[in-house]
Amino acid sequence: TQGMVLRDGALMSKSKGNVVDPDKMLERFGADALRLYEMFVAPPEQELEWTDTGLEGSYRFLTRVWRLVTAVGPVVSGAAGDLGTMTLDDAHRALRRKTHESIRRVSADLDPRVHLNTAVSALMELVNDLYAFCEQQGLAPHATDEAYPADRVPGDTACVLAEAVDALVLMLSPFTPHLCEELWEQLGRTGGLVTAAWPSFDPDVARADEIVVPVQVNGKLRARLTVATDVSNDDLRTAALADASVRSHTEGKTIARVVVVRRKLVNIVVT
Repeated sequence: TQGMVLRDGALMSKSKGNVVDPDKMLERFGADALRLYEMFVAPPEQELEWTDTGLEGSYRFLTRVWRLVTAVGPVVSGAAGDLGTMTLDDAHRALRRKTHESIRRVSADLDPRVHLNTAVSALMELVNDLYAFCEQQGLAPHATDEAYPADRVPGDTACVLAEAVDALVLMLSPFTPHLCEELWEQLGRTGGLVTAAWPSFDPDVARADEIVVPVQVNGKLRARLTVATDVSNDDLRTAALADASVRSHTEGKTIARVVVVRRKLVNIVVT
């Protein structure tokens, strides 16, 4: 059940002299970057092609995580308030949605799916969204480990960031335990990660407000509709037939039928 490790297309072995010295990797990049790379590069049952650049990529990702948490640490540690009672704007709701969606994805990828590489991918997406949110709020992490004073950040922003960053560190900890233990302490959390509960997600928060539904005409993609998540089949059918790009392929033709796969697809058959 274990995939083999290749280097330059050949099975890594001492006899071929193409092995990687783990001590040198640990000295240069640290244990956590090495752990993360091994779990991210491929599922455990598949072969993987070892590349030093891939390990460097994992190291750079962890550097971004460190810089992010260091920058917002004072903000997050002092956050107080109930997000459920706050009136949030689109940017804040979007980050909350990404946070809860990421918790759902990573939790399922770890157990029962045991797809560690896709769990890491979800965490990388969350970090990208966190950077985008911080930049939008004027809190983009600096090139140095400089922290932002907590009094510069509105309460709703601090609470949304605290929820997202706490979840990020907790979910990353199975992959990079040493780094995350340090970050947890920087966030002002006591007791260590071993005493912290795994984050839970709210399905209502994780659900997107809008979805994109492809529209096909005779099986060929002709448009994409952005609609509310609770759109009815009738409304979706009406919107698809009214779309300008769709009409250009249906005008002068007979619509034989319209197949609506709820919230997933509209296929218009014309003759």
